[in-house]
This record gives sequence, structure tokens and C-alpha cells, in this order.
Amino acid sequence: MTKYESMYILDASLEDEARAALIERFADIIKANGEIESIDEWGKRKLAYPINYKTEGYYVLVTFRAEATVPMELERNYRIVESVLRYNVIKLDA
Repeated sequence: MTKYESMYILDASLEDEARAALIERFADIIKANGEIESIDEWGKRKLAYPINYKTEGYYVLVTFRAEATVPMELERNYRIVESVLRYNVIKLDA
């Protein structure tokens, strides 16, 4: 399995329950064919520039090991969910 890191920014105006549900949804996708090493919630932060007229976002950083198909599935789900403002998945040298 390969080591990856994913950071995504959620809409800061989401309710706590909705935000927790989204984080759990993305974690379940990873757990299906991999293992999560850490989920680091950075919390609300000011964006460098407005995205869809929003100036704040909720940052989440996930480090995980998974098969090569998992990042593609994660990115597909990030694109589907409107509350995800930005995302990035990178392969780490391990």
C-alpha cells in the first residue's frame, strides 16, 4: 500500500453534525481499501482568497495508506459534495 496525504476545505458555515458526517464519509471511503494514520482537523481559518464568495473554510488533513484506486474515489467524492471548497490528494515518499 502507498502512503497518501489529503487536505480538503469544507464550507465554514456547515453545522457541526453535517461537518462531522462529511469527515466520517470521507474516512469510510479510505477505510474500505486502506487504513487511516491520522485525521487532523485544523478548524476554521481565513482563506487566502474568496472561494464562491466565502472568506473562511474548515480545514481537514488526512494521512493514510491505501491502494491506488482510493485517491481517485476520494477525488470523485470531493467533486460531488458541494460543501467541499477545495481539495488535494498527494502521494508521499515513504
